[in-house]
Amino acid sequence: MPTSLASPRPPRRSLLLLGAAAVAGLAGCSGGDPDAASSATPSGSGSSAVPVQTPGGSPSPTSASPTSASPTTPAVPPGLTQADVDAGVLSAQVVSSGSGDLVVVPGRSPAPPSARVRTIRVEVERDLLDAGLIDPQAFAAFALATLNDPRGWGAGGTTSFARTDGDAELRLVLAGPDTSAALCKPLRTMGTLSCRSGDKAVLTTYRWVNAIPDYGSDRTGYRQYVVSHEVGHLLGHGHDPNPGVGRRAPVMMQQTKGLHGALPNPWPHPDA
Repeated sequence: MPTSLASPRPPRRSLLLLGAAAVAGLAGCSGGDPDAASSATPSGSGSSAVPVQTPGGSPSPTSASPTSASPTTPAVPPGLTQADVDAGVLSAQVVSSGSGDLVVVPGRSPAPPSARVRTIRVEVERDLLDAGLIDPQAFAAFALATLNDPRGWGAGGTTSFARTDGDAELRLVLAGPDTSAALCKPLRTMGTLSCRSGDKAVLTTYRWVNAIPDYGSDRTGYRQYVVSHEVGHLLGHGHDPNPGVGRRAPVMMQQTKGLHGALPNPWPHPDA
């Protein structure tokens, strides 16, 4: 079972609503690596295996029956789309501060047949669950569907991903801006950029909720990109350069910092 995470505890602050205008203003931040470099130092070794509070229901213990999706589909909140809800987003609000406590999302899902199966554990900051901002099961299902997509890292049956709530090779973490910034140190992400840190792909809710302007209204595409990109770092891939105006960006390009005329692309193998 997972051990306690020695994660930093940023001070609590009031809710910070980050809308589209804020996204446009910060999308070009360059003080840190948005799709972070593989040299980040691990910030912890595990997470507390405690019940997860699913929106609209009672806590689900870590011994819950295996599941790959939410048992019910929440109503679409104001300002969001069904695609947002399918990715686990239940509010357009982004909470800046949090406790730093990470909770393992209970449940397991098998990997499609492949030459190599990689195990991955999904974790979400507790405050996002307590506030009803994120549906953890929907987030986990979205991430695994992205990783096991035929256009993903396992194209051609080389690799597939199995989700577990126990020990795993890889960890995928969704956290608020302050906690994600702390987990990504020594990289400077300002809470608006995601990163790879040790065995963790750390995603910030700042981007999970808002995406980036270069993807337009296709927030689903951006979310697929950031999962593919950060897990790509966990698999040993470095950054690729911008291919130029009008050409499709490789998934390992730092698209979060801006496409600069290149075309958006969420997939490692888009033509598979």
